[in-house]
Amino acid sequence: MLSTYCPPLRAHLEEVKSVLDPHGLYELADDLPDLDSPVLVQALTGFVDAGSAIQLSREHLLEHLDGRVLATFDVDQLLDYRSRRPSMIFVEDHWESYEEPSLALHLMRDQLGTQFLLLAGPEPDLQWERFIEAITGLIERFGVKLTVGLNAIPMAVPHTRPVSVTAHATDQSLLGDRESWLQRVQVPASVGNLLEFRLGESGHDAMGYAAHVPHYLAQTTYPAAAQLLLDSVSQTTGLALPTGQLREAADLVREEVDKQVADDEQASRLVVSLEAQYDAFLRGRQGNLLADSGGPLPTAEELGAELERFLAEQSRDTE
Repeated sequence: MLSTYCPPLRAHLEEVKSVLDPHGLYELADDLPDLDSPVLVQALTGFVDAGSAIQLSREHLLEHLDGRVLATFDVDQLLDYRSRRPSMIFVEDHWESYEEPSLALHLMRDQLGTQFLLLAGPEPDLQWERFIEAITGLIERFGVKLTVGLNAIPMAVPHTRPVSVTAHATDQSLLGDRESWLQRVQVPASVGNLLEFRLGESGHDAMGYAAHVPHYLAQTTYPAAAQLLLDSVSQTTGLALPTGQLREAADLVREEVDKQVADDEQASRLVVSLEAQYDAFLRGRQGNLLADSGGPLPTAEELGAELERFLAEQSRDTE
């Protein structure tokens, strides 16, 4: 009743309502298409992205496939610029450019013309639940049948062995015959993992892939992990995603790492030790690579500590 006689208060209440509305986080493009049960690939970065595999994956898709933006998120509401400061270029006596962060939902076409959605950009620092509610609304609006998240984590594995992944899902049937690498582990939360969890709670199919990047290469660019992530998405969804250039880049990185390891006795001993541990554990593997906490690869607690250390190093790098 009070708002009826007080226009300023009524306007304020409408403003508050707009702020609380999850749809106030993004702006939709004009002429939205009708989609036929697309897949949504989630590629948010800012948490753990060992080897920059998530970033490489999404940049590769955006560069090599046709697409358009369907929804643009208001990053001013979602990002803490002080924790992840965007870059600026200074030339002689003036500021030349600003690397403006962008978080958007893209409509993409794979190599055969099949449409899918790509959520690309930095992981929100703020308003996680509101952001997830907004994404869930978009998933329902466009009739998404499956959401697939990309991730990459540092692991005590050698670069001389094939890259592997941990797969997880809201429904075990989505995993097929993939074997688990983990039993139980506590790690810091991320928006991407929380999105998968919330989608499962609301009855939507969602899953994710986490590539295992050699821990001693976690701070470098590791295209082999990006290639595996996209190949895994293709195998699960049937999407024809390009990975040829990533494969070529992975071969070049492998050659360079081999040279550096060969020239460093300590690094060489580390790799040989990891190879022996990895091969021995695979030979004894029955169904869960880390089921034996006394095995040579890290336990769940050690993996959690490794993730914490990796995150701490990332934080120091951005300060």
